[in-house]
Amino acid sequence: MNERDFRDKDDIIEVQNLTKIFNGSVRAVDGITFNVKAGEIFGFLGPNGAGKTTTILMLCTLLKPTEGTAKLCRQDIVQEPDMVRSCIGYAPQDISVDEDLTGLENLKLHATLYHMPRNLAENRIAEVLQLVDLEDARDRLVETYSGGMRKRLEIAEGLLHRPRILFLDEPTLGLDLQTRAHIWEYIKRLNNEYGVTIFLTTHYMEEADMLCDRIAIIDYGRIVCIGTGSHLKDQVGGDVIEVKLSQTSPVTEKVAKALKEQPFVKDVMVSPDKLSLNVFVDRGETATPKLAGFLSEAGLVANSISMLRPSLDDVFLKYTGRRIREDKSSPEEFWRMRRALGRARA
Repeated sequence: MNERDFRDKDDIIEVQNLTKIFNGSVRAVDGITFNVKAGEIFGFLGPNGAGKTTTILMLCTLLKPTEGTAKLCRQDIVQEPDMVRSCIGYAPQDISVDEDLTGLENLKLHATLYHMPRNLAENRIAEVLQLVDLEDARDRLVETYSGGMRKRLEIAEGLLHRPRILFLDEPTLGLDLQTRAHIWEYIKRLNNEYGVTIFLTTHYMEEADMLCDRIAIIDYGRIVCIGTGSHLKDQVGGDVIEVKLSQTSPVTEKVAKALKEQPFVKDVMVSPDKLSLNVFVDRGETATPKLAGFLSEAGLVANSISMLRPSLDDVFLKYTGRRIREDKSSPEEFWRMRRALGRARA
């Protein structure tokens, strides 16, 4: 779909100390540094409010950074925003296609915004409709589209001008498992067949694991670790034994400390309610009976004990002390951030 001006080893996105502060005190993005190579699928994995969307908005020149620099296709996002926009596509988290128009009319409108000549626009529209399997629905009103079809139309719009980089903000948010799998297929096809560099954000661990060549885990505006999925999981090391306790057997700090001192234990993470714990060990098959014995001696009643291979959730747990699904951001903080972001973009 696009000519490769960058070799696979080249950095097509370069970010240094990128920071965004709202209202003088809310550090939505806090001094992040990373590079993305041409032809790569790069993922930002983190919970709601971690700074994923704010980062994308800055990289897409829709929000000015407070500090730091970023270059896309060797163009500075602040000094050369028009050049940056010419080489990127963007499918936002919130569906932005017009429900009162047909799929074809939405794409024609998008082509007009990019000042594309009519003949070129017609060819490109036919191409992207085929790519996302919306040819048969091109003349239907978007209000009749399913959530997955609308997301595919968003992606088609982002591809219309043949960008070198495509930004996908939570591309499968709210979609059912089958539709998410189909969207994953389209993303892989874009990358494999057309060489599009893809930057996506997600809080779905399996999505990051399935799609991304490299993953940056972000929490409270900071990148806590970065690498391939396999590399990050290797950092956890060994196996993970998950223990769910009886309501009458909460883990005390004294018990947790004693467990960490056991020679077969590498680390222990206790849930906020003290009723479950993850025990990191080298060999789960030999450590499990030892762990069961320790729990019994400590007077803890286990409802279940299961051995797992490390996952990205375990990586997140290792570096942040909690799981992604344990989002502690209050509703007030979430809406305060949304209001601040809206004012900044206005």
